[in-house]
Amino acid sequence: MHRAQIFKILFRQSLLAAAAAAMMMTTAHAEPGIEVIMNQARIVKLARGADTIVVGNPAIADASVQDANTIILTGRGFGVTNLVVLDRDGAPIIDEQVTVVRQTTSSVRIYRRASIQTLSCTPYCEGSYKSEAELASDAQIGR
Repeated sequence: MHRAQIFKILFRQSLLAAAAAAMMMTTAHAEPGIEVIMNQARIVKLARGADTIVVGNPAIADASVQDANTIILTGRGFGVTNLVVLDRDGAPIIDEQVTVVRQTTSSVRIYRRASIQTLSCTPYCEGSYKSEAELASDAQIGR
């Protein structure tokens, strides 16, 4: 074999190894569960009718029942909690982690020393709504 052929083979193998590693990294970092944007609702469809619905921390997310097969999750405070939905026999339909996150596509955060201001920029930047959790946090640190 010529040196050029060996180089091509090694180059192809290294590309395949890099692609495989990238695919494994993407799979490893996939977030399990349900993501809800703060102050927005998300529809959760169920495979069968629900009898009991439990949210681990109602200050982070709230669940309301639309019908036996539809739940509306609302992000109330930033953080992670869980959602457990049981059927009439007590068997789990859903047992998922719920993560409430800030909408980042149309918002800007301004940091001034210890003060943080969030602006909603759709299309002009204005002060955004603060949830009860954010107001309580501001009160605790004396803002």
